[in-house]
Amino acid sequence: MAEMGSKGVTAGKIASNVQKKLTRAQEKVLQKLGKADETKDEQFEQCVQNFNKQLTEGTRLQKDLRTYLASVKAMHEASKKLNECLQEVYEPDWPGRDEANKIAENNDLLWLDYHQKLVDQALLTMDTYLGQFPDIKSRIAKRGRKLVDYDSARHHYESLQTAKKKDEAKIAKAEEELIKAQKVFEEMNVDLQEELPSLWNSRVGFYVNTFQSIAGLEENFHKEMSKLNQNLNDVLVSLEKQHGSNTFTVKAQPSDNAPAKGNKSPSPPPDGSPAATPEIRVNHEPEPSAAAGAALPKSPSQLRKGPPVPPPPKHTPSKEVKQEQILSLFDDTFVPEISVTTPSQSSLPAVVVETFSATVNGTVEGGGGAGRLDLPPGFMFKVQAQHDYVATDTDELQLKAGDVVLVIPFQNPEEQDEGWLMGVKESDWNQHKELEKCRGVFPENFTERVQ
Repeated sequence: MAEMGSKGVTAGKIASNVQKKLTRAQEKVLQKLGKADETKDEQFEQCVQNFNKQLTEGTRLQKDLRTYLASVKAMHEASKKLNECLQEVYEPDWPGRDEANKIAENNDLLWLDYHQKLVDQALLTMDTYLGQFPDIKSRIAKRGRKLVDYDSARHHYESLQTAKKKDEAKIAKAEEELIKAQKVFEEMNVDLQEELPSLWNSRVGFYVNTFQSIAGLEENFHKEMSKLNQNLNDVLVSLEKQHGSNTFTVKAQPSDNAPAKGNKSPSPPPDGSPAATPEIRVNHEPEPSAAAGAALPKSPSQLRKGPPVPPPPKHTPSKEVKQEQILSLFDDTFVPEISVTTPSQSSLPAVVVETFSATVNGTVEGGGGAGRLDLPPGFMFKVQAQHDYVATDTDELQLKAGDVVLVIPFQNPEEQDEGWLMGVKESDWNQHKELEKCRGVFPENFTERVQ
């Protein structure tokens, strides 16, 4: 019996709710058609507009704050990886290693602390602030439904009163329903009329506290991070100073890769390397002279000390020197000669100058006239590839052993990297005579000077 009674109550409640929905829908239709007046409260409607605006702004602020926190976390990870890289490259015998490691640990802790405080003092406060909006929004919607119920009950009561044939029993019941609907509506309306303006005014204090917290945390974070960065800078400055006054021994490592374009330090070719790999001395130590008996190799090998240094451009005597030499021909003690230094530090034998001539940009100048050599503008000297070289970029020359290259100067000397020369293969020049399309850079230590 109890179960049947419960089902009856449930069915009755469902029927009542359905009837309310139908009544409300009918009332809204009549209001839209202008056949029934609607109770208006402009002050409350303004409060609802403010509420919706406040909710939209708060939701956006919450979204942007979460994005900011995600960025802080990403920066933390990037900073951590960067410090791990420094720890890996910082060799054990370098001074300041322990200090650098400690700075990296403090850097990691500082990022963690900053992120956690942002969560506690900004994000959680933001979540609490927005947590009150769903309930109020639901109550505003319910208040709207109760207002429709009140208007519907009022219209029903008025229609019974104005009817030609009055039914006092129905009028009394309608009046009772009207009073009940009005009471429910007014209770909800009064509560919201107090809460909505208070919530709207609270936004100022909330925004102030939130952004003050974020700004203060960020300020303290950057102050502490600045100290760590200064400490790391001091450690690196100390390393640089000690590196400048001491010798650090570095083992040369064989490489199978082509030279990296970033530093233009060509790697040695696969053949022609000695069995033993000597130590390379860094820090501007003077290199042994050729007179000491250690001849420099002409082909690239692992004996090269650091990145190869390109030879200076070929110098020719100036016109003033030419005149002095011509005048000195009458001196019995004069023996004119021109000394040209090649990349391997060898010199051409001295020659006696009877009629002076010099090569400038591929043009031969002399007392008997001038003739144009079939060489590119700015030609300095020729080299021959001793090893194959595979170009790794569009501005490099592809070389095969035996190729002859006409070396020319760089258009912008500042663009020349150590160990690299600019030139055009002789075969390409003879065929096309187009310098812009044929020229390119190549590693000097893959070639040997032939002219």
